[in-house]
Amino acid sequence: MRKSTKLALAFAALAGAVGTTAYAENNASAKMREDTMMRLNKAISDSDGAITFDQFSDAMNARLKKLVAANGGKLTVAQLADALEKARFERMAKRIIARYDSKGDGTLTSDDITGRENKVFAMLDRNNDGKIEKSELLDDEGNDGSVQ
Repeated sequence: MRKSTKLALAFAALAGAVGTTAYAENNASAKMREDTMMRLNKAISDSDGAITFDQFSDAMNARLKKLVAANGGKLTVAQLADALEKARFERMAKRIIARYDSKGDGTLTSDDITGRENKVFAMLDRNNDGKIEKSELLDDEGNDGSVQ
């Protein structure tokens, strides 16, 4: 392969990677703006239609300020990362509990898990023969797995 072709391919790959990163950052930025506006709208609706700087500050960074205060007035990268990771895992745990908790009591039992598995198995076992066969599975386009 010629050197100019290799350079062109490398440039195309780099442009694609940069574009993908920029797209992801734009989406994250849009989500952050949306969350900020939601917090501001809530703060304004909770007051008389206007907020002071203190109310604005509380709405923006209440959790972050609590973390700083809980860590002696300073927050390290590791402490913040731990808090963010914990929050992410707590959100995931809430989704799992909501999905599996058959009694609605906020706890997860073996019966809840087995019950959910039974429902999913029954949905996949379309011919109700007690087995899931490849032909009963749907592919990404919604087609079954059978060869035609």
